[in-house]
Amino acid sequence: MRGIIEALRGGRTGQLLRYAAVGCLTTLVGMGSFALATDILSLSVLAGNLISNIAAILFAYITNKLIVFKSKCTDARALWLEFAKFTGARIATLALDEAVVWLLVVIIGIDKYIGKMSALVLVIIVNYILSKLIVFRAGRYGD
Repeated sequence: MRGIIEALRGGRTGQLLRYAAVGCLTTLVGMGSFALATDILSLSVLAGNLISNIAAILFAYITNKLIVFKSKCTDARALWLEFAKFTGARIATLALDEAVVWLLVVIIGIDKYIGKMSALVLVIIVNYILSKLIVFRAGRYGD
């Protein structure tokens, strides 16, 4: 147990493990809001996908900043820049997500949840790369 706790605390492995855990929670937020929007509110698949992405982006920024990448930027300007870069990266992957969901669900006709989960796998990988290389780069904001 101690080894697991130490692995989560630091290093590249710890960061990947924290990203995976936060990613699972973000996926639950996204899928939960997707189900709420499409099944309970009866919105279209694409509208539900957009809503789920907005909820997931907000949740992901907070958790990635504090838990995964442990960003230390605190001044208002740097914080807004960090948030803008995070949001910009997530909007780019939102476009990717929408395109994959549209292709798999609307064009090919597979189940909406299988299509959404398939898109999420690709989006999670691209989001990590963008967050690591662009948004939360160590030393970028005076940390």
